[in-house]
Amino acid sequence: MFATCQLATIMMRCRNKSGMTYSLYLPNQKMKILNQGYIYIMSNKYRTTFYVGVTSTLEQRIWQHINGEGSEFAKKYKLFDLVYFEHHHRITDAIDREKQVKNWHKPWKINLIKSMNPDMRDLKGDLDWEF
Repeated sequence: MFATCQLATIMMRCRNKSGMTYSLYLPNQKMKILNQGYIYIMSNKYRTTFYVGVTSTLEQRIWQHINGEGSEFAKKYKLFDLVYFEHHHRITDAIDREKQVKNWHKPWKINLIKSMNPDMRDLKGDLDWEF
């Protein structure tokens, strides 16, 4: 199933741990969005609190979290680091997986994160975005 949508240009300004400022620009273009989804885990800088979410547009959702427009929980606990994500070809599969992971105990979530990201680094800069 395809949907056509118009994205406005979005600019995000961020600061990394060394204090360097960087920007993300999402171009104003028509895109075909497949019926795909992502689950993702956000964390604080101490890796003590985690937020599990689901979205069809990972880049936009991460931008929302960083700018305080994501969940109130993530905003309250300053969960601005992307430490894990999974791509699913169907959004319904991503929703089912999110429900599963949300019910896990914290050590299980940490093991899941470490299976992809052993050092639990912030992955935003490693992705093919202009973070």
